[in-house]
Amino acid sequence: MRKLASNVWLTLFGLSVVVPLLWVAMSSLKKGADILASPWSLPTEPQWSNYMAAWHQAEFSRFFLNSFIASTATLLILLPVGSMAAYVLARYPFRGSKIVRGVFLFGMMFPNFLAIVPLYLLMSQLGLTDSMVGLVLVYVAYSLSFTIFVMGGFFEALPGELAEAAMMDGCGHNATFWKVMLPLARPGLVVTGIFNGIGLWNEYNLAKVLVQKDDVMTLPLGLARLTATQFYQSDWGALFAGLVIVMVPVLVIYWFFKEKVQDAMLAGAIK
Repeated sequence: MRKLASNVWLTLFGLSVVVPLLWVAMSSLKKGADILASPWSLPTEPQWSNYMAAWHQAEFSRFFLNSFIASTATLLILLPVGSMAAYVLARYPFRGSKIVRGVFLFGMMFPNFLAIVPLYLLMSQLGLTDSMVGLVLVYVAYSLSFTIFVMGGFFEALPGELAEAAMMDGCGHNATFWKVMLPLARPGLVVTGIFNGIGLWNEYNLAKVLVQKDDVMTLPLGLARLTATQFYQSDWGALFAGLVIVMVPVLVIYWFFKEKVQDAMLAGAIK
């Protein structure tokens, strides 16, 4: 009986995820009038022009590139910097290290919208608003707490004898980190990279405040602008096509790395 209830619950949960995705994909191939007239019907004649309208006319091609640059540049800075900070806090305790770690953990609980006004004033004084560099720096700072929290747990679980053996073989602290400890913490690195990447790809609040120019707009901002535009033009097909363009990269990344994410989460549970 318990197994049946569990299967029913999992089936309902799966349907609650899959059905909306299929409905969005199906609506992206229909005309706006057909979506309003019969929202649950299949498209009689696929309207691939909706994707062309979203990609070219709504400038999703530029927004897509901006999101890719912002997410990739942030991860390239965030992962090594966050891993080094987590390693030091986990393996080299010093006076006040627990306070430093607590400050980083507090950053995970602090709502970012409370810091938006001082953040905007600071970035404006530095001349980094409407700038990809400014957006990447803010994203790195915004994601650092989660990265240190996750990577710190993995480094703490690694046997200290491995680092001692590496140093006895002639490795310094720097080489021990890069050649021994960081490769062993690769599952944590993959998990933090995937979750941070998904969060950065969908990030809206910070970009909305720091970016006003079209040249630097990311996909969530472009989607919000497309929503406002299509509300007046009633071209709902192009709007749903834009939604699919935003969702597909996230789904593809998760599909390719789902086994690594599951393995890392299982390893964390066992520890």
